[in-house]
Amino acid sequence: MIRTAPMLAAVLLASLGAAADGDRLPAFSWDRVPCYQHIRKDTAFSDEEVRYLASFPLVTLEKGTGAKTSGSTEAGTLAAARAIKAVNPAAKVLYYRNVIVHYGAYAANASLEGIPGALLVGNDGSDKLVRGRVQAYDLSNERMRDWWVDNVRQVCADRSIDGVFLDGNVKILEPEYLRREIGEVKKAALVEGYDSMMKATRRVLGPEKLLVANLLRARFPDSGLGRLRAFDGSYIEAFETAVGNVPVKDYVARGIAAFQEAARQGFLVAFTAGLGEEDAGEARNRQRTDEIRQGLPAGEAASRRFTYLLAVFLVCAEKHSYFCAHDGYGAEASKVWMTRPPELERPLGPPKGPAVRSGDVYTREFARASVRVDLEAQAARIDWR
Repeated sequence: MIRTAPMLAAVLLASLGAAADGDRLPAFSWDRVPCYQHIRKDTAFSDEEVRYLASFPLVTLEKGTGAKTSGSTEAGTLAAARAIKAVNPAAKVLYYRNVIVHYGAYAANASLEGIPGALLVGNDGSDKLVRGRVQAYDLSNERMRDWWVDNVRQVCADRSIDGVFLDGNVKILEPEYLRREIGEVKKAALVEGYDSMMKATRRVLGPEKLLVANLLRARFPDSGLGRLRAFDGSYIEAFETAVGNVPVKDYVARGIAAFQEAARQGFLVAFTAGLGEEDAGEARNRQRTDEIRQGLPAGEAASRRFTYLLAVFLVCAEKHSYFCAHDGYGAEASKVWMTRPPELERPLGPPKGPAVRSGDVYTREFARASVRVDLEAQAARIDWR
């Protein structure tokens, strides 16, 4: 049985507790699986949807949120964030910005037109460099960076916004991404500009606002851990999207090690995994920078997939680690939006220690659950007590 929002909102709000005064990190408890929500809806959220969102300690409002109702992503995000805070003042709400992909529906886009050279142009003259249809920011342009940072500053100045979710980092930091389209020199300039823009973002937001980057990936030599120090934490996607000739089980093992290390160092980790099968087009993409999944498995396959993702999370999680299993970020099309699997309502209790690895198998004990993950079989078991 999957319960809907009205059946669980009151229970969840009671279990979350309130964040301590001055604590900018989300509320956290081992009582049940700590969860995260990442969603967009281009019209206003209903009262029932707001109560559902407010039951999570951490929420990212994706690009396009409320844009049709409020006129822009900025206005729609603020409207949704204020509504969430009215229900649960302790909930932490993040504003979405991509560090390289130029998405529509932002009010700030109008002023970008006055900045010459703000958008990347490829060697062939094309400016549709992302997936062949979307424009990208030229981060070597200082005026463009100032424009981007100022937009984040303005939205995050509202008391309902607790920080910014920074997407697209992997596209900047992956050496091969856009290298052939723009050349080695421009690619290096993008990375340098990115570093400058992230430092400026921290400077203008100050220490009280959260910076959560889509950063940790096993594809990097250090899985992105070296750059994590510039942020408060990382979102994790594409956990199983192996790059190169690395077997999936080895790629996932590297991702587990990175998640565990980041979490043990005290970084916030928002582990977000797709429930459906990997999109065939993305699977053929040699760079595979995004997690793109399609459809939902049916029946027993759906249960096995969810258990596997949850078990992987549990062998990694520490304080301020949060779990999200989804079938896409659009509320309108999602089949799991406004639902909550019963496993997420079971008492969990704190871990008795770190996970133990034996080859491809990980086990970990919690006060009220035993977890076992087999990477070779891509299977898991959670025994609830």
